[in-house]
Amino acid sequence: MTHPTTMILARYADGGRGLDDAALWSIEAHLDACAQCRGQLAENLTPATTELLDRVAVSLDQAMHTSPPPARRRARAAAVHRRWLAWTLLPWLAVTVAVLGCGVLLNAAEPSLPSLVLLLAPVAPLPGVAVAWSRRIDPAWELIAATPAAGLAMVLRRALAVLVVVLPALLVAGVGTGTSLALILLPCLAFTAATLALGAFVGVRRAAIGLGAAWSTAVLLPSVAAESLSPLLQPGSNAAWAVTTVALAAATPLAATRFRRLTSGN
Repeated sequence: MTHPTTMILARYADGGRGLDDAALWSIEAHLDACAQCRGQLAENLTPATTELLDRVAVSLDQAMHTSPPPARRRARAAAVHRRWLAWTLLPWLAVTVAVLGCGVLLNAAEPSLPSLVLLLAPVAPLPGVAVAWSRRIDPAWELIAATPAAGLAMVLRRALAVLVVVLPALLVAGVGTGTSLALILLPCLAFTAATLALGAFVGVRRAAIGLGAAWSTAVLLPSVAAESLSPLLQPGSNAAWAVTTVALAAATPLAATRFRRLTSGN
């Protein structure tokens, strides 16, 4: 470890005169880790600096004794809520539930259409999952992303919070239309897992948009136009969806370290 010279420490103690920004940053970074240099710095403080530090210490001491105690419980509860749910999710979840309700009504009005609940099930959680970990939507994203609790664990918690809302809505819609519940749940879980697995490399928001657009273009719109369900949603496809879901869920933890990067939330 290279220590700053006594002359440099003296200049730093005198307000950094003659030192550029890079040198100041280097000295401060070194002082954070070196007790020996902090001791030398204390010996080189000017009387004016010592007096200023004494005044600051007195002011802080008075402020700490006169200010009200911090609301620790409220802060702790807010932190827990932030880990599980970003409140910006609520409008998106409401829209998702409303779209599923419209799908049920359309199927009741036009029985000739294929099950819109089945067609919407894979992409139903994607808007919420995209918003759950997005720097563009969550105003506290950068603050949350920089905490030790961030990363894959937080992404999974927020994705679970989305599924807690979306899955019951899908089940109710499926029961109301007589749709296979397995074909509702398995594609929904598979696309959620695919969004997280792909999101580790391109960002969760981009992954959700890409998968949603691909499903809509390749399956949803052609099925509605042909008035016939895609083979991907026929009863015999349950096993394939189950295997895909398990494989994607198992692959996601392998990319856990990529969720520690701030760019994974784009």
